[in-house]
Amino acid sequence: MLFEVQGLSKRFGEIAALSDVSFHVRAGEVLGLIGPNGAGKSTLFECLAGVLPCDSGAVRAHGQSIGTAERPSILFYVPDSIAPWAAQSLRWALDYTIGFFSGRPELREEVVAQLDLGDLLRRPIGALSKGQLKRVLLAIGLLTRQPALLIDEPFDGLDLRQTREVAAGLRAHAARGRTLFLSIHQIGDAARICDRFVLLSNGRVRGEGTLPELAAQAAARDAAGSFASLEEVFLALT
Repeated sequence: MLFEVQGLSKRFGEIAALSDVSFHVRAGEVLGLIGPNGAGKSTLFECLAGVLPCDSGAVRAHGQSIGTAERPSILFYVPDSIAPWAAQSLRWALDYTIGFFSGRPELREEVVAQLDLGDLLRRPIGALSKGQLKRVLLAIGLLTRQPALLIDEPFDGLDLRQTREVAAGLRAHAARGRTLFLSIHQIGDAARICDRFVLLSNGRVRGEGTLPELAAQAAARDAAGSFASLEEVFLALT
């Protein structure tokens, strides 16, 4: 196990965005955080990354509590819908990522090829389309060294072909031991790429495990139901 989350909660006034969220993350897996828009996925990632303070709960690794100051040693957060260094070129951004974050220069050419970024290297980041920007954010994350990468909506803005190519690239990095924790609201995309799943609804974890494990949980609730797909399992458990 790489790290675990225990009893994490976050409120915004009267709204409970996260309530007693607990799960664990294994080394080298692709873990999917699955839930509809508004389920609390981005809030959870921001709390894990230390962008937002949580109200209660802990992140633990090797039996020790890991505070927000220590978490950058194990995880790197790639948020959705941002345009970092908008006036700079993509080439500059990749070089800066490798330099400032002590990234991995040996992966630079591979990541550029995997994400089809070669023709964009001279373009200012602020001039890129939504799908192009998404691939840039993924490249920045993949070039970092932290053992766990938290990516919010990795396929947002990508077409079907790009989604499949990006998914294959992410799986290749996971096969080398990188842990990928992906927040995904499209259940079909999650089912194709993830090894295990954390099901989140209304700020609460409704299930955690592989598809067969979650299907067994759903069947325990409704023996007459059919739970062959992740979508059916999610609806049954949430």
